[in-house]
Amino acid sequence: MSRSSYIFTSESVSEGHPDKVADRISDTVVDAFLSVEPEARVACETLVTTNRIVLAGEVRAGKPGASKAENKAMTKEILAGLEPKVRAAVKDIGYAQKGFHWEKAKFANFLHPQSADIAVGVDSTEKKEEGAGDQGIMFGYACDETPSLMPATLQFSHDILHKLAEVRHSGEADFLEPDAKSQVTLLYQDGRPVEILKIVVSTQHKKKIGDQTVNSKRLAAAIKPYVESVIPAGLITKKTKWHVNPTGRFLIGGPDGDAGVTGRKIIVDTYGGAAPHGGGAFSGKDPTKVDRSAAYACRYLAKNVVAAGLARKCTIQISYAIGVSDPLSFYVDLHGTGQVDPAKLELALPQMIGGATPRAIREHLGLNRPIYARTAAYGHFGRQPDNEGGFSWEKTDLADQLKGLA
Repeated sequence: MSRSSYIFTSESVSEGHPDKVADRISDTVVDAFLSVEPEARVACETLVTTNRIVLAGEVRAGKPGASKAENKAMTKEILAGLEPKVRAAVKDIGYAQKGFHWEKAKFANFLHPQSADIAVGVDSTEKKEEGAGDQGIMFGYACDETPSLMPATLQFSHDILHKLAEVRHSGEADFLEPDAKSQVTLLYQDGRPVEILKIVVSTQHKKKIGDQTVNSKRLAAAIKPYVESVIPAGLITKKTKWHVNPTGRFLIGGPDGDAGVTGRKIIVDTYGGAAPHGGGAFSGKDPTKVDRSAAYACRYLAKNVVAAGLARKCTIQISYAIGVSDPLSFYVDLHGTGQVDPAKLELALPQMIGGATPRAIREHLGLNRPIYARTAAYGHFGRQPDNEGGFSWEKTDLADQLKGLA
């Protein structure tokens, strides 16, 4: 039996965290390919460390069925233009430090053509539908704890860092540097968040705030108003315990302080530990990779179930085999909060997105667009859909149709 009263914690990391820098670069590569060829294939891994950026992985720019010469020429052209795009991404995050500088860091590109053995299983032909890019299990989750239908502990952790990044970029809090982490601990009663027990913020900073040397007390006084501004009224109380830079100082950060690698923050990217997640990361992958596209589809469907009032919580799992178009399984868990039989949803939901094949998901959500660099920090879920097609999986356009299943 699930508990109705408990304490739960989630964490987030900023856009300047080393792993998030790597994610941003990998998704910048994805966008670079998709902006030229929507059918491009990308699986990019990035390593960042002290003044060094390294790319590795597999790519293919041409359309399925195009000649090898055409694919090779287009791929070569895009690869040649990657370095300035990568450096611009690092500059946008805010890294111009001695140990990691957008302009001075050494850049190495080891991306190479996609394996023909993978391509033959994924590409569609006259005789077969496009198959999944790999085997795997993907999850989606939604709950009614916040307006974004995300777990409150994670949403608040994201919101804290997003706000600190906003005032850093604007110059309002010019003592802040890009690397930061947050953590929120909430007390739940009767399944509802009622009080924040602890807030942790560790942020890289400059030596001084104005003319005063930075210490934990001064930093806490400077950032607390920003944190409080993004938390719903009443959740922070006099009993809330704050831990701001508990080690005392955080001058050396980012890739100079700790190496970063693509895909190491998948709990931050998904649901903060409040729900399962699949085995694969998202960043650096084009949307034929079901690690990414099917996870987005599962979130989309779960969110619509909750938005329709059919459940307070919904988890969806889907599975695939490499080269096979149809899902192997589709599972719905309403966590005892449902107003409809989950088995009914298991039949109806896949059909609402064309059977949940990889191609159907990409087409329904419009995923073959350069919309991925914006997902790299502050979560892939719980965001607002934008005019360029980003975060299309956050729409609730199926909710009215789903209400008819109750």
